[in-house]
Amino acid sequence: MQLIDALRTTGAVREYQDAEVSDETVHRLLDTARFAPSGGNRQAWRVILVKDPALRRAMRDIYLPGWYEYLAQVKAGLTPWAVVTDREMERRSVAGAGAIARAAAEGQGGFAEHFDEVPVMLVLLADFARLATVDRDAGHYTLVGGASVYPFAWSILLAARAEGLAGVMTTMVVRDEAAVKELLGVPDTLTVAGVLALGRPVHQPTSLRRDPVECFATIDRFDGVPLVVP
Repeated sequence: MQLIDALRTTGAVREYQDAEVSDETVHRLLDTARFAPSGGNRQAWRVILVKDPALRRAMRDIYLPGWYEYLAQVKAGLTPWAVVTDREMERRSVAGAGAIARAAAEGQGGFAEHFDEVPVMLVLLADFARLATVDRDAGHYTLVGGASVYPFAWSILLAARAEGLAGVMTTMVVRDEAAVKELLGVPDTLTVAGVLALGRPVHQPTSLRRDPVECFATIDRFDGVPLVVP
């Protein structure tokens, strides 16, 4: 498919057909995605393809507590774990996660509850020793290092789109990163950047809704006039 079409139609997909995705296909996706830009072309990423059912179930169990805390914060009108937020309100809302978990256990469950069943589970790691993190000593939440890792994740999703697959990247398991690292034998010098779930979609979205350019782009200053084309 055309690149522009792929960029405008690659959305987050969490429902997959009960169809296997071969290792050959996964290898092909990674072989394409490895050309993603990274600082110094150091490719400071590692990928673990999780196939063992027991490991997958353990990953699901790590995922779920954070997911229910996420839902509890959304229910309270918060952006979950935002750097700028009402911490007391966040604390109170998270206390309600148990009730959400119990309600979920009584139903059929969704993506989170069946996380272990996704056709492809790729754990994405970032190598601290190979990331040029220029904001490392800034004294606040750092973000820059991700610029050398997350384009790789996006390239995987785009490559999957071109193959008729779909997926989503989730960072929920990072809420208990220590458990993930112990489970998968990840060294201390690496961090968990997220997990990519892939498969053949039940429905491939083709019309995505996003804010228009003038909502987020301004000229010359943060408070400048919106970038609008007549």
